[in-house]
Parts: sequence; C-alpha cells; structure tokens
Amino acid sequence: MVQSSAQDVDQYLAEAPEARREALTRLRALCRQELTGFREVMAYGMPAYEREGPGTGEIAFADQKQYISFYLLRTDVRDAFADRLASHDMGKGCLRFRNPQKIDFELVRDLLRATAATPGTPC
Repeated sequence: MVQSSAQDVDQYLAEAPEARREALTRLRALCRQELTGFREVMAYGMPAYEREGPGTGEIAFADQKQYISFYLLRTDVRDAFADRLASHDMGKGCLRFRNPQKIDFELVRDLLRATAATPGTPC
C-alpha cells in the first residue's frame, strides 16, 4: 500500500490487506485513545496524528509491502526509549513490524503517552 490515495483513515483501513487490517485498526484505536488533543489526518498517504495548533505530524503508521511501520517523529521520545527500542527493527524514524501478530502494543502505548505528555519538535 506504501502511498495510499485514501481520503480518510476509514478508507485506508478498508483498503488494507485483510491479514493486517486488525493490527492497523488496533494501532489506530490506540492512537485515538492516547493522543488526546491531536487531529487524525491523512498525510503522505498514511494515517497521521497532529497536535492541535501547529499542524505538524508527530505520529503516523503505514502498511508497507514487507511490514507495518509505526512512525515516531519526535527524536526526544525516541531517545528517552532508546533501551526499549534497541531490540526492535528500527529505521531512522520508524519501528518496523514484519509480523502483525507480534506488534508490541505495550511499547506503542508508552510511546504514544510520552508523545502526548509534552510538546516537542518532530524531525
């Protein structure tokens, strides 16, 4: 799905492969639960979450060809969780989950809470 043309997140999820839809839906629910004061938008063809006000995405997720990506766009949060992120497949700004059944939702929740707790500058 890499660059979706979906107009909203509901459409994005409906177009996702069935094998990944449940995990993507759970990621969305967690984002909506933990990111109070954020707007859910489509940005760069994926669901993203922007803090009310400046309109810059701090969190996003995407269904990629080989994995599900969870974009953590705040370096301060990534640095604070460096020890817990070290054992995961991590790109410059994203966690890659190759198996939807093995997503560490507890870690994702903690990252979302840390993101929501304080404003910061996305990379």
